[in-house]
Amino acid sequence: MSTGKPKDNEFQMVPAPGTLTRTSKPPLPPASNAIVEYTPPVFKEEEEDLEIKLRRIIDNVPVRVSNTSGSSAGSGSGDFHQYRQMRRKEQDRLARMEVDYQRRKELAEFAMRREERLKAAEERTAKKRAKRQKKKQRKKEKKIKTNDGEQQQEKHDSSDDGDSDNDEDAAP
Repeated sequence: MSTGKPKDNEFQMVPAPGTLTRTSKPPLPPASNAIVEYTPPVFKEEEEDLEIKLRRIIDNVPVRVSNTSGSSAGSGSGDFHQYRQMRRKEQDRLARMEVDYQRRKELAEFAMRREERLKAAEERTAKKRAKRQKKKQRKKEKKIKTNDGEQQQEKHDSSDDGDSDNDEDAAP
């Protein structure tokens, strides 16, 4: 039978939370007698990102409950008008969402078409640029060949002139 007084080693001295001193150590977690220990779920990066996004959405999206009906059994004379007003607001909201979606869709399609057009224009420009450079290179090579040919012709002509002089000198 208990006397109401604590026995030795029945109580443990533990500092109150938030009052840890320099000399005191943080308390150890209590030993569990549970068959299965709880371990927090380990998320993959993708799941973690989704979890973070979901939390952000839940935190930032307000929950609006307006014009809730009372808990009385019958509906009053103004309930239909409230319903009509709520329905109109919801229809307007859905219409705005649809318009916003269509606008974003059109902008995305426009951006995609624009990128395709710019890419095609860049390809055409690059092709024409290569053609111009090739033509310029051929012209330059032709000019070099004609210059080389003229120089060779001049050398050949000068060597012919020298030969004819030699021929004349040799003939008398």
